[in-house]
Amino acid sequence: MNQQLGKRFVKLVFGLKQSLSRGHRELITAASITVCVLLLHSIGLLQSLELAALDQFFRLRPDERIENRITIVVIDEAYLDEVGLWPIPDQKIAQLLQKLNVHKPRAIGLDIYRNLPVKPGNEELRNAYKSIPNLIGIELLANDKNKNINVLPPPDLNSDQVGFNNVLYDPDGKVRRSLLYWHVNNQARESFALKLALLYLTSENITPTKAKSNPKYLQLGKATFARFEANDGAYVGADARGYQILSNFPKPRCQNSSVEFCSFCQVSMRDVLADKVKENLIKDRIILIGSTAPSLQDFVFIPYSTSLLGMAKPVPGIQLQAYFISELISAALSGRPLLKVWPDLVEYLWIFVWSYVGAVTTWRIRHATRSLFSILISCIVLILSTYFAFLSGWWIPIIPSLFTFGSSAIWTISHIAHIQEEWKRSKEFLHHVINTIPDPIFVKNEQHQWIVLNEAYCRFIGYSNNLLIEKSDYDFFPKHEADVFRQQDELVFRTQQPQEHEEEFTSADGQTHQIATKRSLHKDSAGNFFLVGVIRDITQRKLTEERLKRTAAELFRSNNELKLKEDHLRYLAYHDTLTGLSNRKFFAEQLYESLLWAQRHNLLLGLLFIDLDGFKQINDTLGHETGDRLLMAIAERLSNSVGTGDTVSRLGGDEFTVILQAIPNVQIAAKVAERILNNITKPIVLDGNAIRVSASIGISIYPYNSQDSETLIKQADAAMYRAKHLGKNRYEFA
Repeated sequence: MNQQLGKRFVKLVFGLKQSLSRGHRELITAASITVCVLLLHSIGLLQSLELAALDQFFRLRPDERIENRITIVVIDEAYLDEVGLWPIPDQKIAQLLQKLNVHKPRAIGLDIYRNLPVKPGNEELRNAYKSIPNLIGIELLANDKNKNINVLPPPDLNSDQVGFNNVLYDPDGKVRRSLLYWHVNNQARESFALKLALLYLTSENITPTKAKSNPKYLQLGKATFARFEANDGAYVGADARGYQILSNFPKPRCQNSSVEFCSFCQVSMRDVLADKVKENLIKDRIILIGSTAPSLQDFVFIPYSTSLLGMAKPVPGIQLQAYFISELISAALSGRPLLKVWPDLVEYLWIFVWSYVGAVTTWRIRHATRSLFSILISCIVLILSTYFAFLSGWWIPIIPSLFTFGSSAIWTISHIAHIQEEWKRSKEFLHHVINTIPDPIFVKNEQHQWIVLNEAYCRFIGYSNNLLIEKSDYDFFPKHEADVFRQQDELVFRTQQPQEHEEEFTSADGQTHQIATKRSLHKDSAGNFFLVGVIRDITQRKLTEERLKRTAAELFRSNNELKLKEDHLRYLAYHDTLTGLSNRKFFAEQLYESLLWAQRHNLLLGLLFIDLDGFKQINDTLGHETGDRLLMAIAERLSNSVGTGDTVSRLGGDEFTVILQAIPNVQIAAKVAERILNNITKPIVLDGNAIRVSASIGISIYPYNSQDSETLIKQADAAMYRAKHLGKNRYEFA
C-alpha cells in the first residue's frame, strides 16, 4: 500500500511539474509579478500614484443634484476690507447669528475660532449663544502633529454645541478622509461636520446607532460608516486613530459654468446683515459661517483641486466642511454610496487576475498588432471597471493592477521574442542535422504541426516540404490514421518518455505503408518543446510475417487433419466396426496390461467368456442385417452391465469377453455374470419382432486359475462350453 501511495505521489509531482513547466507559464509569470508589485505597494511606492488616480475619478464623475440643504455664509476679502479688523468684532457676529436665526435654519455652524472676546459686543454675542440652541461652535484638538496647538471653543457654548475641526492630511497635502470621532480622556468628541449633520437628521427622526453588520461601526439611517484602517485602499501605514472614514466627496451640479469645479450655495455676510438674502436660502437649511478671504489662508486641497493641466487650486475650509456634511446627510437619507474598500485578500486576487490577464493576452495571441490591440482593450476595461465601481462607492486598486498587467504583458512579449529566436535557431539546427539521415524524420511543435521535415520524409509521404510545413496529420491522412498519430504524439508530450509504435499511413499515391515510428521529446534552451519522430518502413517485413503466419496456419491445419486420420485409424485398429466395442487385438493388449497391474497391486482379476445361445438360428432365419442389429443391442447391454473400469470386447461372431479389474473376491465375478444373463435374456424388439436370446458364460480368475493370459483365456473358454453343455443361459467357473 505504501509503495502504491509513493508511486502515485511521484506521478502526481511529475505531472504537476510538467504541467507548470509547459501549460502554466502564464500562471507562474502572473504570480511572480504580482508578488513584486505587492511588495512595492507594501512599502508605499505606489501610494501617490493611486491617490492621484482616485482624484481623477472624482473629477470625472458626473455632476450630482444641487445641494439645497446647505448654505455657506462667507466672510470674503471685500467684507474684511469694509470692517477693517480681524477677528470680526463680537457685535457683528451676534447680529449675523440673530438675523439667521429669524429664518429658522435647522442648524448653524460657526466655522470661526471665537475662544477670545473681541470688542465691542461681547455681551450681545453671549446672549446670542444662549438663545440659539441649534448653534454649533468649533474647536481644535491637540494631536501628534499639533501637540501644542489646542484652540478652545467659545466659552459660552455648552459642550453639546461644540465640534472639533481637526482635518486629516495625506502625504501629498490633500484631504481625502473625514474624522467623525476623537477620544479625549476616554471621552468621545464629535466633529464639527458630524454635529451639524446630526442636528439636521434629528428632525428626520434619524439618530446614531450601532450597525447590525458590525457593532463597532456607526449606523445613520440608510448608511453604515465603515471605519478607516491604516492600509485601506492605496494607504500604507496611515494614521488611523479616531473614527475616520474615506470621504466620497459629492459633486454638486454647477450653477455657474464658468467655475472650474462646483461649490455650494454661498451668500456674503454683508448681504445677510443688509437683509438682502432670500429666506428660502436660510430656512430649514444648515448654515455654515466661515471665511473665504485669501488673506486668512484657510484653504485646503481636496480631490477636486487637482486638474490634468494647470495648477492645483485649493478650496476654503468652510467649503470642506460643507462637503463632509453633505456626504453624511446624503448617505443617511438617500443611501448615497460611501467610499468602501475590498478586504486585502480580495484586492490581492484582483491584482493577480489582471496580471494573469496580461500574461495570457500576450502569450495566447502571439501576434504584435493583435496583442497591442488586446492590451489596449484590456486597459480600457480595467479603467472603466474600476471607474464604475468607484461610482458605486468602491475604491478598487487601479495602479497596482495596471502595473501587474503591463509588467506581465511586457515580460511575456520579451519572453516570446526570446522563445521565437531560440525556436528559429533550433529549427535551423534540426533541419541541418536530419537532412543527413536517410530515414524519414519529422519534427512537430506542441500544436502538432510539422515544423521541420527532412527530404527523405517528403519523398516517403509524397508531398513537398512547403506544402507540409505548419500543417498537421489531419490535413493529409485519413482520419483514422491521423487519430492514431495524434494519440501517440500526445502520449509522448504527456509522459516526456520516448515511445515506439507500429502504424500505417497512406501516401500521396494512395499506397498504404506499414511503419514503425520512434518518437521522443526535446527541449531547447528557451524551454520550447518539440517532438522528433524517426520512421522505418516495415511494409515488406509485415508482408513476410503475414506469409509466414499463413504457412504456419496451413501446417497447423494439415497436422490436425493427419492427427485426426491417425486417431481414426488407431480407433479402427482397436475397435469392432459393428458394435464399437474393443476388438480382439485391444482385448489381448488390455488383458496383458491388466494382469501386470493386478500382479503389481496383489489384486484379483476376472475374465468372462460370453457366447450367445441360438444366435445362428436367428441369423439364418431373420437375416444377417437383423443379426447385426441384435449384436449391437447385445453389445450395449453388456456395456451397461459392467463398471466403468471394466473392458467389454467382441472377439468375433457372437463371442464377447469382459475383463473385470481389481475385484475383491470371486463372488463379484458371479454377480456380474448374473447381471449380464438377466440383461441379455430380456426381449429385444427389432422390426416389430420380439427376439429372445440367452448366453453361456465361462469365468476364470487370476491368480486362482492361472497367472498368464493365454491359460486364463483357455480356461474361461472351456468353462463357457461346459455351461452350454449343462443347459445354456448360465455361467460356470473354470
